Amino acid sequence: MAAGRARRLLGSLWIALLLGQPDPAGAAARSGSQSLLTGSLVRTFTPFYFLVEPMDVLSVRGASVIMNCSAYCETSPKIEWKKDGTFLNLVSDDRRQLLPDGSLLINSVVHSKHNKPDEGYYQCVATVESLGTIVSRTAKLTVAGLPRFISQPESSSVYKGNSAILNCEVNVDLAPFVRWEQDRQPVFLDDRVFKLPTGALIISNATDMDGGLYRCIIESGGTPKYSDEAELKIIPDPEVPQKLMFMRQPSSLTKVAGQSVVFPCVAVGFPTPYIRWMRNEEDLITEGSERFLLLAGGSLGLSDVSEEDAGTYTCIADNGNETIEAQAELTVQVPPEFLKRPANIYAHESMDIVFECEVTGKPTPTVKWVKNGDMVIPSDYFKIVKEHNLQVLGLVKSDEGFYQCIAENDVGNAQAGAQLIILDLDVAIPTLPPTSLTSATNDHLAPATTGPLPSAPRDVVATLVSTRFIRLTWRTPVSDPQGDNLTYSIFYTKEGINRERVENTSRPGETQVTIQNLMPETVYVFRVVAQNKHGPGESSVPLKVATQPEVQLPGPAPNIRAHASSPTSVTVTWETPLAGNGEIQNYKLYYMEKGQDTEQDVDVGGLSYTVNGLKKYTEYSFRVVAYNKHGPGVSTQDVVVRTLSDVPSAPPQNLTLEVRNSKSIMLHWQPPPAGTHSGQITGYKIRYRKVSRKSDVTESIGGTQLFQLIEGLERGTEYSFRVAALTVNGTGPATDWVSAETFESDLDETRVPEVPSSLHVRPLVTSIVVSWTPPENQNIVVRGYAIGYGIGSPHAQTIKVDYKQRYYTIENLDPSSHYVITLKAFNNVGEGIPLYESAVTRPHSDTSEVDLFVINAPYTPVPDPSPMMPPVGVQASILSHDTIRITWADNSLPKNQKITDARYYTVRWKTNIPANTKYKTANATTLSYLVTGLKPNTLYEFSVMVTKGRRSSTWSMTAHGTTFELVPTSPPKDVTVVSKEGKPRTIIVNWQPPSEANGKITGYIIYYSTDVNAEIHDWVIEPVVGNRLTHQIQELTLDTPYYFKIQARNSKGMGPMSEAVQFRTPKAESSDKMPNDQASGSGGKGSRPVDIGPDYKPPLGGSNSPHGSPTSPLDSNMLLVIIVSVGVITIVIVVIVAVFCTRRTTSHQKKKRAACKSVNGSHKYKGNSKDVKPPDLWIHHERLELKPIDKSPDPNPIMTDTPIPRNSQDITPVDNSMDSNIHQRRNSYRGHESEDSMSTLAGRRGMRPKMMMPFDSQPPQQSVRNTPSTDTMPASSSQTCADHQDPESTPGPYLANAQEEDSAQNLPTAHVRPSHPLKSFAVPAVPPAGSTYDPALPSTPLLTQQAPNHPVHSVKTASIGTLGRTRPPMPVVVPSAPDVQETTRMLEDSESNYEPDELTKEMAHLEGLMKDLNAITTA
Repeated sequence: MAAGRARRLLGSLWIALLLGQPDPAGAAARSGSQSLLTGSLVRTFTPFYFLVEPMDVLSVRGASVIMNCSAYCETSPKIEWKKDGTFLNLVSDDRRQLLPDGSLLINSVVHSKHNKPDEGYYQCVATVESLGTIVSRTAKLTVAGLPRFISQPESSSVYKGNSAILNCEVNVDLAPFVRWEQDRQPVFLDDRVFKLPTGALIISNATDMDGGLYRCIIESGGTPKYSDEAELKIIPDPEVPQKLMFMRQPSSLTKVAGQSVVFPCVAVGFPTPYIRWMRNEEDLITEGSERFLLLAGGSLGLSDVSEEDAGTYTCIADNGNETIEAQAELTVQVPPEFLKRPANIYAHESMDIVFECEVTGKPTPTVKWVKNGDMVIPSDYFKIVKEHNLQVLGLVKSDEGFYQCIAENDVGNAQAGAQLIILDLDVAIPTLPPTSLTSATNDHLAPATTGPLPSAPRDVVATLVSTRFIRLTWRTPVSDPQGDNLTYSIFYTKEGINRERVENTSRPGETQVTIQNLMPETVYVFRVVAQNKHGPGESSVPLKVATQPEVQLPGPAPNIRAHASSPTSVTVTWETPLAGNGEIQNYKLYYMEKGQDTEQDVDVGGLSYTVNGLKKYTEYSFRVVAYNKHGPGVSTQDVVVRTLSDVPSAPPQNLTLEVRNSKSIMLHWQPPPAGTHSGQITGYKIRYRKVSRKSDVTESIGGTQLFQLIEGLERGTEYSFRVAALTVNGTGPATDWVSAETFESDLDETRVPEVPSSLHVRPLVTSIVVSWTPPENQNIVVRGYAIGYGIGSPHAQTIKVDYKQRYYTIENLDPSSHYVITLKAFNNVGEGIPLYESAVTRPHSDTSEVDLFVINAPYTPVPDPSPMMPPVGVQASILSHDTIRITWADNSLPKNQKITDARYYTVRWKTNIPANTKYKTANATTLSYLVTGLKPNTLYEFSVMVTKGRRSSTWSMTAHGTTFELVPTSPPKDVTVVSKEGKPRTIIVNWQPPSEANGKITGYIIYYSTDVNAEIHDWVIEPVVGNRLTHQIQELTLDTPYYFKIQARNSKGMGPMSEAVQFRTPKAESSDKMPNDQASGSGGKGSRPVDIGPDYKPPLGGSNSPHGSPTSPLDSNMLLVIIVSVGVITIVIVVIVAVFCTRRTTSHQKKKRAACKSVNGSHKYKGNSKDVKPPDLWIHHERLELKPIDKSPDPNPIMTDTPIPRNSQDITPVDNSMDSNIHQRRNSYRGHESEDSMSTLAGRRGMRPKMMMPFDSQPPQQSVRNTPSTDTMPASSSQTCADHQDPESTPGPYLANAQEEDSAQNLPTAHVRPSHPLKSFAVPAVPPAGSTYDPALPSTPLLTQQAPNHPVHSVKTASIGTLGRTRPPMPVVVPSAPDVQETTRMLEDSESNYEPDELTKEMAHLEGLMKDLNAITTA
């Protein structure tokens, strides 16, 4: 060890002598930052960098060129040059020589068609012996080609005051060497005369002095080359206006930041046009600007461009008569710039380091690393991490030197460097560990103190060997058996490699470590060194371990790039994977249109591929997978690119013309069909002409609005119009010519319209059809008509209709009533003189001619001008989920249905969901129209009208069409999760259908998992068939959080998933104290009923508590005892009341028996069958029906749309506080439940309805069935005089609350009053006469209400033995309310009593019930 230290000290002294330092002590004093620790020297970083780097140069043949370069170092560096990556031998070169400062001089540049020895990329290389090498940025030398003209000036003439342009197009390299001559004299450039960067000459505001012969000359160092001469003639101003047109339009440019830009824009016409500019649709102010300058002819100059200047530039030429515009895109590229430069690093051998380098630029630069002038090739120990950073693993002494980060893109390159110094192990790093050190080697050494060092660790073994990691364990050294204060360093390397890496233990005393990121099937050598406060000790014996083999698959291909090469093609390039793991056989390129779910692939043999046949101006994503003999490797990340734009491939749609007055026509149109825009629509070009003069076409370019008012037309003249869409690439195809004729004269709107010429009314039973003709004076504008009507006065109601309408039907009138009707025409000035008419609606019994159409009425006058016939044969053809084609015929056209005049059609459509939806309209000039943007699976109605000039038809007959279904576009909502009572491992999931189902839901899929971040294919799936909205999931783990998602499906596929809802299963503490965690999440809140004791009364409205945690301390046995006790007490009270009632006899007993028998069908009801039909309640095993009875005399009948009670707590017993508690003993129910599902409260309180008496079973009679989709309800019955008992029919009576309309589902229920209070335990009392009901509730009998969408469920009623289960829905027949006579009779009967024999039968039933209760209690 002493010999090794001596060798290191000699090496340090030798380096000090090379650097010109006399001795280590002098060096330390000189630098001020050097320190001597344990006898070794810490070297400082040496400044070594370029003062000047070569720049790009443009030269001409035969000229001399200097490529500048100068480097700084304390020791003068040696300068060399590379051309195209190869060192130049300047010793024997006659033309190229190295200047003293390091610059390269090239004398007499050589350049010919086949010999270009001087053109290329040059790089300066600076070297300091024993220190390192650095390289400069690369610079390009471009030699201009031989002088030649691509285009030459041509003779032309220009109006005085206009602008002229003379072309002289040359090679881009030669453009700076072009000058002009007029009449063989040099042309001097100024604000009026300007030379474009391409070489063309612009002369603005031409004068007579500008006339003459012009030629351009190329002077590139040799003999000048002259173009042909062209004569420019100046002609006087024309007396008539000349068409405005562009002589030169701006073209899209790509420039580098800092360069200058010129957008040429030259327009001619008479009057002389004025040029202005816009950038990104905002006016560009050039006056007073330092960077923007308006050049000759209207061209725009921009100096020192930056990224903020990029965008769309629009040149607008305006001469007062017309306006034209042209656009161009400016793209600004930025050379690479460093955001973070590499920093100098101190390190020890075996450490891992990272040189950081962050760059920016446009396009995004690529980064490569150079060490001492040589390219760093990525390997196991030199890696590119985070795209730009260089990681060096397991440092060795030879890794010292200068490292440079070189960034490069299409417009430039830059370099930045840093120095790496590797210190001896016994020399501490002078400063705190820099951030560039990795966590594995983030240690720094303190000065060692004297003392004993640890011996070698013992028994180093590999306890776990995998393909890419090994776990080592060892015993403490003999010198320190406890080893609590020892730390360990594990040195390892590949067998046969001298580059050793180190890994340190994380805490003192730890005797194991896991070495990761190893290579499979590779032999590694490990050794362990212990270290105490005095320093590192002896090394253990080396241990050889081989990692396990694995299938070698390629890694991802780096630097994948994609760029659009045309509007329909994209070129993708990539590099060979860094971890190829064998020979790469081929690549597979995957690509997909953005927003689609179908991925396409193509096999590629090389490192690039061009995908053709893509959609224009569409985003695509690309990725690459490399294949070797083992199969596909790791995929690259997706790169997204948009194909280039192009001119639109289709014309605008539905061009319609509307004649506004005698001098203007309004054009309306719609954009080209989706998928044909081929880019961003920047505007529309409108061309129009007189039909009589087809050669004289006028153009007008507008913005992106879908309408344009063309003014300044001639009176009574027919014009043709066509429209084309514009993108930055040009103009797309135009529509067909569409014609319209301006009015001969304008209408007057300075006064109100005159009185309509006629008014006719036609009364019906509940409506009056009003028809009229317009005012006789057709020269006054009519905007519409105001119709007023009312009984005895026309001012009660007012309706306004369109000016095109000629009839209107006033609805919802009273029969046999006298109405006064008034009609007034109005415009923007006001309403005109009214016209009055009166009519008496027909009596209710008169139904003749109700449906006759008013236009066919014999006395309907013919309007003047007569209205057109409405279109016929309107048909709706369904094309997709959002598109319907409407077609029709026009009987006013010839048989060939060819439109030759200026008529147009208006299509209107709407859907009735929601009911207040407004009509949407669109115009068409053909006999069909494509309606888009509709909702899926929705019924729409369509109608059409035709307009020609000032004449319009009425709306046609309607056609209907339902769009096709689409996959659901929204997830199920209100997802809640609750635990099942008594079954802690079972939960119930409830939800609501998606708001955008887009079709009939055919099922759901429930996903659940304990890990919300797991991949969706790892979640457990529970399918739900049909449109059920609840589902049970069993055998879950107790006290575990679960996450639930639901997605709906219809015939078209699966919709999106709902947000995850969390639910924690209960702890198995007690069956009745089981917690019910509140389900949380965006899907909604889960809740269930709470058992809070038998005396709890729900609040008004019957809504359950939203937090479902049971609070009753009673267990199920105690609750059952309480229920039985209450039942016994109730029975005793009933017996006492019954005995009391037997002492009262009234004259109504016989009447009561007769009524009871007729109700049960034992006897026919005496009297006229049309008078009264008392209600029957038939209860069977399969369904529950209520026979219909006549309408109620009460304006607010009790029968109303109220929710059906779900469980036994909805049954309200009769007591003295019935009137006060009738609204507090209600509960509402929402949704469906399976037969096995049951709420806690229903399960614990569900015994009360089960104690009611059985009902007779009789066959159903005529009824109208309304089947609500809800659970079984206990229903009241008036079948009190029973001959046969059904032991399974046990529903109880109930009283529907009229104020429950706010419940979740408005399902029809019925109220049937019992004929005797002792027929059940809970009999609803008849509301007193003073009871009030909500007048907002519907009073229409529910007899005709249907529910066709709900299936009729087969129902079995529950018996005493089924207390633990709820019942499925049963069908209910809803009757009308009884007439006044029967209602009075029932009120009287409700106060009657029975004979003793009837009471005896009741007591017998009660005794049987008590036996059943005792049996249940015992069980």
